[in-house]
Amino acid sequence: MSRPLLKPLLILALASLAAMVLSVGTGSVSVAPGQVLAVLLGEGSNLEQTLVLELRLPRTLSAFATGGLLAVAGALMQVLLRNPLADPYVLGLSGGAAVGALLAMLAGLGGLIVSGSAFAGALLATLMVFGLAHGTGSWTPSRLLLTGVVVAAGWGAVITLMLAISPAQRLPGMLYWLMGDVSYARSPWPALGLLFLVCLLVLPLGRSLNVLARGPMQAAALGVAVRPLEWTIYILASLLTATAVTMAGSIGFVGLVVPHMLRLVLGNDQRLILPACALAGGTLLVLADTLARVVIAPEQLPVGVITALLGVPTFLYLLYRSR
Repeated sequence: MSRPLLKPLLILALASLAAMVLSVGTGSVSVAPGQVLAVLLGEGSNLEQTLVLELRLPRTLSAFATGGLLAVAGALMQVLLRNPLADPYVLGLSGGAAVGALLAMLAGLGGLIVSGSAFAGALLATLMVFGLAHGTGSWTPSRLLLTGVVVAAGWGAVITLMLAISPAQRLPGMLYWLMGDVSYARSPWPALGLLFLVCLLVLPLGRSLNVLARGPMQAAALGVAVRPLEWTIYILASLLTATAVTMAGSIGFVGLVVPHMLRLVLGNDQRLILPACALAGGTLLVLADTLARVVIAPEQLPVGVITALLGVPTFLYLLYRSR
């Protein structure tokens, strides 16, 4: 990767580290940045080690992984559809993943089964959107986007039905999970590993993605295998979305606002945008989760509420500016 591409990534990486240090140090008991570093090096008091290593650091890393997964998935969907309004939530992927995860929860299952159910739901949503949008001919980005919106509305109706018939004792947890919450996220390492692997996988495809963003006919004329690349993008976006939904529930606007904002600042080179989305999306969700923990302390807000409150005016401003 050339030096002009590395400079913004380095700035975003430093911002990510600063956000994570702030998140780990913020709470009912504050931990100074120097103390955080000391704990990470194996020093510090027992209280500080418990706060940092057992409580705050796993949650912070989970928030970073979830934000990065959603932002990269949104960037991939926007390339696929050549539409800045596309993201996994608009296209129904998150709705399918949520239905799969909620079904597993209602059955009393957990762990890997919930994750597998979420991925199966996202993949089913993918097949439905592609199949319905295809019709009697090849699908177009506008047809795929409209089909995704309708399928997403259908998943929303199914979720409402599931909530209506769920046992009363399970309802509060399901509602809180649907609003987006990383407080119950388990080990962040699988999600972080997936995010890293997907970024490594799509970086060699950066040039092909740049061509695809200009249109499938131009891409095919330049030797890009358009249909396999499109399916690869959609399956990767499904996997990223399913993992994020499994970890933290439904969190909106990250996959929509972050790629759009980065393109206004950094341009449209996918070799830069995709890793930048991983860093910026993670940073945004870490800061949002920190705000969710402290704004009405000792109570905590769902992080999805914070991202919506931040995402709606930000996206409206971006639309106004791009006008």
